[in-house]
Amino acid sequence: MSSGQGGPTPTHVAIIMDGNGRWAQMRGLPRQEGHRRGLEALRRTVRNASDLGIGVLTLYSFSTENWRRPQAEVSFLMGLLRHFVEKDLAELSAANVQVRIIGSRQDLAPDLRRLVEHAEARTRGNTGLILAIAFNYGARDEIVRAARALAADAAAGRVEPRAIDEAALSARLDTHDLPDPELVIRTSGETRISNFLLWQAAYAEFVFTPVMWPDFDRAAFEDALAQYRQRERRFGGLSTPPGRSVGVA
Repeated sequence: MSSGQGGPTPTHVAIIMDGNGRWAQMRGLPRQEGHRRGLEALRRTVRNASDLGIGVLTLYSFSTENWRRPQAEVSFLMGLLRHFVEKDLAELSAANVQVRIIGSRQDLAPDLRRLVEHAEARTRGNTGLILAIAFNYGARDEIVRAARALAADAAAGRVEPRAIDEAALSARLDTHDLPDPELVIRTSGETRISNFLLWQAAYAEFVFTPVMWPDFDRAAFEDALAQYRQRERRFGGLSTPPGRSVGVA
C-alpha cells in the first residue's frame, strides 16, 4: 500500500507493548496503574492503525512466560483482558475491526476461553482492520504445537514426511491465514524480541523506540512507520531498481 510519503505502508504491523511497569515506577505509581494506562494506549493504537491504513495489527499482550509474574499482577492482567473484551467489543465491531486471538488456549480458564471465542465470533464477518491479540502466546510454543500437528498428520498418513516444507509448517501456525509482519515495533527501549513471532518475523523490519508503551501515541507510531519507509527491503537479494520486484531468497 502506498503512503504518499516516500514509501509503502506495511500491511502488517506487530508491536511488543513493553514498559507499563517501569512507566508507573518512574512516576511513583503502582504497576497496576501502568497496565491501566497501557490499555488506553492499546485502544489509541488500534484507532491509529485504522487511520494510518494498516491492514493487520498484532499486539503482544500476554506471553506464556508472563504466568511467572506475581499472582496478584497476573490476576489484574486477566481482569484487564476481560474488561477490554466486555467494554470494547461493541465499539470494535462497530468500527469494522475483526478480532483474532493467537496463542495457546489449552490452559485458559473456561470463562476466559468463552470470552475469547465470543470476541472472535462476533467480529468474524468484519472486513476492516484485523486486530490479532497475542495472548498466552510464545513463539516457541506455537512452533512446537505446529510441529506436533504435522507429526500427527504424518503418523496418520495425511502428510508425506518428505513433502513437509515451510508452507506446511506455516499452515499450522496460529497466524496461518495472516500475512507475515513487515514491521515489528518494541517500546520502552528494550532491543530483544522476547519469543514473539519468531517464524513470521524472519524478514520483518524492527524499530526499537525508547517510548514507554503508555506514552505510545500517534506521533510515535508515525515515527516508526517513517523509519520503516526508509529501509531497503532486499530479502536476501540485491538492491532493486524502482518498478522491479525482488523474490524471497
